[in-house]
Amino acid sequence: YLNKLSEKLKLNKIFYKDESKRFNLKSFKALGGAYAVEKITKGNKDIIISTATAGNHGRSVAWGSKKLGLKCKIFISEFVSEFRAEVMRSFGADVIRVKGNYDNSLKECVKQSKQNNWQIVQDVAWHDYKLVPKLTMAGYSVMMKEISEQIYDQKISHVILQAGVGGMAAAMVAGIARYLDNVPKIIVVEPESAACVLASIKSGKIEKISIKKESLMGGMSCDEVSLVPWEILKNSVSHCVSVSDNYIAKTVKSLANCEFSEEKIIGGECSTPGIISLVAMNNDVEIKKKLNLSENSNVLLFGCEGDADEELYQKLLTE
Repeated sequence: YLNKLSEKLKLNKIFYKDESKRFNLKSFKALGGAYAVEKITKGNKDIIISTATAGNHGRSVAWGSKKLGLKCKIFISEFVSEFRAEVMRSFGADVIRVKGNYDNSLKECVKQSKQNNWQIVQDVAWHDYKLVPKLTMAGYSVMMKEISEQIYDQKISHVILQAGVGGMAAAMVAGIARYLDNVPKIIVVEPESAACVLASIKSGKIEKISIKKESLMGGMSCDEVSLVPWEILKNSVSHCVSVSDNYIAKTVKSLANCEFSEEKIIGGECSTPGIISLVAMNNDVEIKKKLNLSENSNVLLFGCEGDADEELYQKLLTE
């Protein structure tokens, strides 16, 4: 519970799902990639796994591959930190850096995987590639099962979901449908430089945006919503909001310094947008009224990663 923050914002409760300790992999992505690797390989040790990642998904795939004794090739863009690359190498993965952004790393992964007959385990869906992303999202939905057990019979009124390509957000919507007995207001938050869900919801179809400047929230800096999540999100999201990078360091520090709750929380850059957007929406009288945020509201936020990039985390703490 972010009890200090809920008092400050005059809301009933703010639930914070802390994924910083998940399997020692420090993010919710641990639930998806590794699960998909196991399901798709079905005990076949000769398969070589490949994936493209901004960091956390690749870590999960590398970890899952290592546990199953499989070789693993991971493609990263020039924006992925060397720290994140090293963590993946520590699980025995072969990490290949590609010029350009995440999209480029994904294209290169698909190209080389086709040439070499590697099995792609990606958290993004495309035209004839939907099963693995669905398995990945099924893994993520464990979070909502846990949440439903942890909140007992308290009703959640608002959920704020981070979106990159939309996998986690859509998995949580599916989890809400399955595990909660009410439907809260579903709000998607994205970096303002990469608000692809917002653009798509606005026009009613998938829109590819151009990212002028990569966000510090690297895992959310995506230019296009994924196919499978879109089918879920287009009919279920009530509002979209975008946030700048300006308050990331401040929020990381506030989590660590017990300013939001009684205990110290290690929240990485992608754990901050739920809090940042909630504070902003709550401080705007008109938006607050429109969203029906009040002293009766129980808001659910996702601390989707810890210090998964330790170097960046330390930098944000001292900024």
